[in-house]
This record gives sequence, C-alpha cells and structure tokens, in this order.
Amino acid sequence: MISIIIPTLDEERALPATLDVALAQHGEFEVIVVDGGSIDATTAIVKERAAHDLRLRLLEIERGRAVQLNAGAENAIGEWLLFLHADTLLPDGGLERIASLPQTIRAGCFRHRFNGTGAMLRTLSWFHNQRFRVTRVAYGDQGLFMRRTTFEQAGGFPDMPIMEDYALVRALRRQGKIITVPEAALTSGRRWRQHGMFKVTAVNKLMILGYHLGVSLERLAAFYRK
Repeated sequence: MISIIIPTLDEERALPATLDVALAQHGEFEVIVVDGGSIDATTAIVKERAAHDLRLRLLEIERGRAVQLNAGAENAIGEWLLFLHADTLLPDGGLERIASLPQTIRAGCFRHRFNGTGAMLRTLSWFHNQRFRVTRVAYGDQGLFMRRTTFEQAGGFPDMPIMEDYALVRALRRQGKIITVPEAALTSGRRWRQHGMFKVTAVNKLMILGYHLGVSLERLAAFYRK
C-alpha cells in the first residue's frame, strides 16, 4: 500500500489535474488531501470526487504545511508515504516503480521536470537533476517518498514555518542514501513564469544560504512570501 499525501491551500486550479493523474495510477494506494483552510473550491472538489472514489480522503486541519503533512502521515495506512505538491503530476507507472523497489531502499524521489515547454524551464530541470546527483538533496516538488518506518525514525516533518521538506531530507540523508527513479514528476512552472526565472532561483538559493547561516525561520518565511 502506498499513501499519497497532498497538502493544499486554495489549490482549486491545480488540484483537479493532480487528482486525475494520481487516481489513474495502478496498484494498491490511497490519496489523502490535507487542507489547511482553503477559501476557494479546493475542499468541494475533493469531497465531490471522494464521494465516487473510496481511495480518496479529505482531512481539514489548521494551516501549516508541516502540520498538514504530518497529519496526513498519521492518518495514512500505507507502508510507503508519498508526499506530493498539489501542482505536481505523478509519472505513469510511478506507484508501480515505488512498489517494486527492494527492501534496502528507504527513501527517494522522482526526476524533476517542469510541466510545460521552454528552453529555460528544461535547462533549470536539468540543473535540478544534476544537483541531486551530487548532493542527494531532493525538493518537495520532486515527489518525496519514503517508508513509514524511515519517516518515523527521521522524526517526520519538523514544525517549521518554511523549508520543512529541506530539513526532513537532510535528516533522511543521515539515515542513508536517497535514490531517484528514472520516471519524472511534472511540476508546475507557474512561480518561475510569474516572477521570473532568475528571481525565483535566486530567492531559493538565498533561502538555503540563510537556513545554513542560522537566520530565523520566521524571517526566512517573511522574506519568501514577500
């Protein structure tokens, strides 16, 4: 059993396609959408689909990505936990790939690819994948998956206002190697298109630098949202 956990907050535009692709996967799985107080049609979309597909569930809790992700994991029944952004599409056969992994594999991610065209986005995805080969640091938009026992041993997502996925991946690296599978998850390039390729990339790098320099997470979160 694989549990797909999707945190949401006002994702009515992106979520339908993500659910369509997730529910079209093969194998034994469940999809848990954990909403943090959406004021758009996000929860209505999930409720309507859940009424026709028992593999889909909705949790409504307080806002906070780490809180939402941990709540999804706590309510999941799968041996594997797959944490998926609301605007990231699973590859065909993605769950079958995870289910076929040997027992020695504890955690991993999909290859990165933007859902769209354009030389700049393709180049950025290439750099993402090369960076992972060197650092073994995955980001949330690659679809992070791990065995439940591994997740619990790592302490789950730390209660942080931002960069909770980065902190968890660093904890996972201390437990062992994180692998990448050949299939690519398609993630939205909307932030890069809206704010500009170089600006978003620079902000991401500054966030990581600030994290390692000990800048308070509250200041980093305020800087990122601004």
